Amino acid sequence: MSEYRCGLVAVIGRPNVGKSTLINAVMGRKVSIVTAKPQTTRHRILAVHTAEDAQIIFVDTPGLHRKAGKAMNRLMNRTAANALADADAILFVSDATRWTTEDDDVLKRLRNAKAPVVAVLNKVDRVRPREKLLDTIGLMAARHDFAEIVPVSALREENLDALMALLPSFLPESPPLFPEDMHTDRGPEFHAAEVIREKLTLMLHQELPYGLTVQIERYVEDDNGVTINAIVWVERDSQKGIVVGKGGTTLKRVGRAARLELKEQLQRNVHLELWVKVKSNWADNEKDLMNLGFETP
Repeated sequence: MSEYRCGLVAVIGRPNVGKSTLINAVMGRKVSIVTAKPQTTRHRILAVHTAEDAQIIFVDTPGLHRKAGKAMNRLMNRTAANALADADAILFVSDATRWTTEDDDVLKRLRNAKAPVVAVLNKVDRVRPREKLLDTIGLMAARHDFAEIVPVSALREENLDALMALLPSFLPESPPLFPEDMHTDRGPEFHAAEVIREKLTLMLHQELPYGLTVQIERYVEDDNGVTINAIVWVERDSQKGIVVGKGGTTLKRVGRAARLELKEQLQRNVHLELWVKVKSNWADNEKDLMNLGFETP
């Protein structure tokens, strides 16, 4: 009988290649928020997948940025880099339809990685004609000595079983580190803040300022359900007007969408109140970032 295996699998790539979508797909549940906008993932999030033979602990990381001007971007880059150092295996996720210089930058960081690196070619459902995928795999093989190259579509859940069957072989023999019923290291307050931020991103589209974050002031569970009070922090008064919207309509729409998703996930009534406040230049102030829940690696 083979020994049980358990370890950390860092999921790395440039922004917007589908890292969080991939993790949500293999987990069969929403662990990380997903939007089409870069910088959606800002924090390190563990997603714990427990099976009969292995516990795979995925580390969802912020996308690595070439331009890390603000303190928030520098923190996100350091968070991703630290995940590499701690990993037993690394998934390098790229878009099968588009290779960029940012992908080159991320790959350079993996040259000296001690852990085996598996290339995950995501979005293969968009490759046209399909025969072109063989050329894409060949080009990827020439870029680095990958342990494996696995083409997948996280969105359509194509070939994920093959990826999951492969990963335990890279992990050390070890008992599970987390209980079987634990799926993430993040608590309900963090998740509520992320759902609210996701709805802001989806509804504001190009108008959304990057200088925006959500902080939970109050999270109370009782017999009547869950009460959540949250602050949406922006950097300027003009941004506050965008988030609130005319007559408060935008903020109301965001609150309604977030409340409905949280109600569905928690299977409880949710009372959600949102306020928008201004904190000048918070995204470039490490003290403010720590107070707002960002990790300082």
